[in-house]
Amino acid sequence: MVIGPPRHLALLPGTNAERIDWPVPFADGLDLLEKCRGRPTVALASGDPFWFGAGRVIAARLERSEWHALPGVSTFARAAARMGWGLERTTCLGLHAAPLGRLRPHLATGARLIVLLRDGAAVGELARYLREQGFGGTRMAVLEALGGPRERRTNARADALEGTFHHPLCVALEVSSGPGLACVPGREDDVFDNDGQITKRPIRALTLSALAPRPGERLWDIGGGSGSVAIEWLLAHAANDAVSLEARPDRAERIGRNAAALGADRLQVVQGRAPEALAGLPRPDAVFVGGGLSRTLLDDLAERLAPGTRLVANAVTLESEALLTAWHGARGGELMRVELSRAAPLGPRRGWQAAYPVVQYRGTL
Repeated sequence: MVIGPPRHLALLPGTNAERIDWPVPFADGLDLLEKCRGRPTVALASGDPFWFGAGRVIAARLERSEWHALPGVSTFARAAARMGWGLERTTCLGLHAAPLGRLRPHLATGARLIVLLRDGAAVGELARYLREQGFGGTRMAVLEALGGPRERRTNARADALEGTFHHPLCVALEVSSGPGLACVPGREDDVFDNDGQITKRPIRALTLSALAPRPGERLWDIGGGSGSVAIEWLLAHAANDAVSLEARPDRAERIGRNAAALGADRLQVVQGRAPEALAGLPRPDAVFVGGGLSRTLLDDLAERLAPGTRLVANAVTLESEALLTAWHGARGGELMRVELSRAAPLGPRRGWQAAYPVVQYRGTL
């Protein structure tokens, strides 16, 4: 048995093996593959099936004793060789089944990226996306059918790309100057669409520092507002997960839009109030309470979550400050009061304009 995409099967030399087209959507092919149990079967995938390929999904579906992989040269290796780029300094992304918004955190002046795309039409979509994000001067090298007899390379700027392109392909990008995002938490407030309900940049940087995200961890962001804290948690590492809980439907919708625009579309947005809406959610490694702070919520978290789960909460009102002070006295942890002032016009001169002080609690449940 040989199962694979039609374009892969078409490249096979003469064989007496039964050929099966891998269907669309991809997940339906896994059922076909499992029906081949007990018969010698080959599944054809991309050159390196464990780098944005089918290998991980197939391996998760089968027993370890049922398969072994014979990887070939990856598309990324071939593209880097054509471009003369060092892969260790090149960002490699698989966007054949992911939104173009995943690019956003990586768009910075001079950055080099190799991007796998769904099909030929997606090349034009990529060029349009780059223009819309302010990176129209980005140099694109469209690389078709790498390593095959119809290999072709097309060079153009994103704001001048023309032509028709055919799958399989990838695109190498040299990013032009444009509005790149900072690499560390505390990104500019105007990056996030908001109605004023947002953890401001300096406090957000302190909040992410207190939450201390580590690779593969999950955050509960309670009272998401604009989703800025949860999104920055996700941007800290590609393996991180986050749930943003927001009571207001309009804000919950805004959080989803912000996440998609900033390459954090894996954010799970839940519209509801805590603690009721927490039921059934995957357990977190850390919790941030940015809104809706109450003793009922804190007691619920302490009872619901495993000991050692990290907790960070910010308070602005006297009532919520008193609550965190009492919680700190009973449970320990760290309590910090942050007062910030910015220079602002004061008549013909300048003076310090103070923001409301923020009390931040950091501890474990």
